[in-house]
Amino acid sequence: MARNKFDVDETLETEFNIEHIKRLWTYIRPYKKELFTTLLMMILSNLAVLLGPYLLRYAINSIIPAHDTLSLILVSLLFLFSIYISMICLKYRIRMMSQIAQNVILNLRRDLFVHLQKLSFNYYDNRPHGKIIIRVVNYVNSLNDLLQNGIINMMTDLFSLVLIIGFMLSINVRLTLVSLTGVPVLVAVLFILKKMQRERWQKVSRKQSNMNAYLHETINGMKVTQSFVREEENEKIYERTSNECRTSWISAVRANALLWPITENISVLTISLMYIAGVVWIANEDIAVGDFIAFASYISNFWAPITNLGNFYNQIIQATAYLERIFETLDEPILIKNAEDSYPLPPIKGEVEFKNVVFCYEKDIPVLKNVSFKVNPGETIALVGATGSGKTTIINLLSRFYDIQSGQILIDGHDIKKVTLESLRSQVGVMLQDTFIFSGTVMDNIRYGKPDATDEEVIQAAKEVMAHDFIMEMENGYYTEVNERGSRLSVGQRQLISFARTLLSDPKILILDEATSSIDTKTEKAIQIALERLLKGRTAFIIAHRLSTIKNADRILHISHGRITEAGTHEELMKLKGDYYKLYMSQYKLLHGGREAV
Repeated sequence: MARNKFDVDETLETEFNIEHIKRLWTYIRPYKKELFTTLLMMILSNLAVLLGPYLLRYAINSIIPAHDTLSLILVSLLFLFSIYISMICLKYRIRMMSQIAQNVILNLRRDLFVHLQKLSFNYYDNRPHGKIIIRVVNYVNSLNDLLQNGIINMMTDLFSLVLIIGFMLSINVRLTLVSLTGVPVLVAVLFILKKMQRERWQKVSRKQSNMNAYLHETINGMKVTQSFVREEENEKIYERTSNECRTSWISAVRANALLWPITENISVLTISLMYIAGVVWIANEDIAVGDFIAFASYISNFWAPITNLGNFYNQIIQATAYLERIFETLDEPILIKNAEDSYPLPPIKGEVEFKNVVFCYEKDIPVLKNVSFKVNPGETIALVGATGSGKTTIINLLSRFYDIQSGQILIDGHDIKKVTLESLRSQVGVMLQDTFIFSGTVMDNIRYGKPDATDEEVIQAAKEVMAHDFIMEMENGYYTEVNERGSRLSVGQRQLISFARTLLSDPKILILDEATSSIDTKTEKAIQIALERLLKGRTAFIIAHRLSTIKNADRILHISHGRITEAGTHEELMKLKGDYYKLYMSQYKLLHGGREAV
């Protein structure tokens, strides 16, 4: 079902366009006051730097020939003061732009995280999680240099260019025209290199994404890796993905590196032309020596911002490869969301009805086919059937983790598509088969189901699901730190904590997906007593492969190939001797050495 694996390159849904830069600007815009102040400081810094050659020209042409020592000292002091002003302005720029860059990155990463939490399960079903993580972390971080240095440098360098050209024109127009002859050539080179650079940086982003996806997958499956002695094979795969990342990076950097020597060569040739023309004109007394020396200083300063703008151009090309992926994620449509006319679901009694529900994970491949049933408030419904028959799909649809293709799902007569997600899910307690334990204390993990719950409420929930005793045996009881995914806990312990978390939220509709699958027989008998008390007054849906655990359900629905084939109590279905009877008997014989049930 996945759109791609770790070794399959992602394809862009939309190509980069200028709108991406405009969208990046929306994150920068809140700091335009600070940006404008920094720009003014950099303009002041550049003015201070550019004042130097003009002071030198004045000293050579006027002060030194006149032997005016006092004026020379004053000009020298003014020159030193200009350098000091430039240093102060640069210090301010570094501090302020670092703050702006980090704030923009913070906001961009926050928006990505918020958006990811709103995306449906389909999004996560269709792509490796490592390829999602790299967008939030690495790709956003890659924008730091562009934000911290590139943007403000680009604006100040453009201003410097205009200012320098103004100074050059004021000294000698003909020399200025000679000095500008290399600019059209450089623009043509940039245009030629653009496509190659962009394609190579796109490849870098794809290979980095692949490597991160494989690393994430390998870490999650480390126990399986070591159990099957797969270390050497995994090392080869990682080396291959890492080498692809390295070679693509080198290729992209080489493309970027082409710009610097080309710019340098054009600048050297242009400056050489300027010197040749200058020497000829000095010999013909068409230009003063002081003017030529000042102009020579300005021509050096002229190519410095052009080189910087070339570097900024490289940064933009590199950043676009990451911006494409970032905004592609932000543009991912939120499929499961509140309708425009949605309303809060009022406190419910727990009546549930499926009306001709059709659902597909993949287009035109239905998993549920016209499923209809009604559950009265307080009823306990067991869903049974072979793996892949659609049991878990039914409870996922009830919580609206996915949207149905046709039909209706009603709770107390309210179509769940027309009520707000928050009001729906807050009244439906879910314990999925794949239990998840967060890093933190046991207390925090149980309280996750009700953040404002007191310690006493947490402890009571744990007692009701028979988790209290093993928790108290841990070194710090409820305040024992557990690792990510609960690796310190047994599978059964993780399920009990997850069960307590669900019960603490006190839902009117309770969903248990294989809630007792990893609990030993002794604990299971004890928990059945607790379940009878807990299920009282609640509508409950139970999925269990061990059919002995759902014999006391008010109704059992047998699901096969996306349809309800049988419905009734355990006794009624056993008398039918249909699909449920066959399933129960095969399981009974397996557990009791082939003996028939009586």
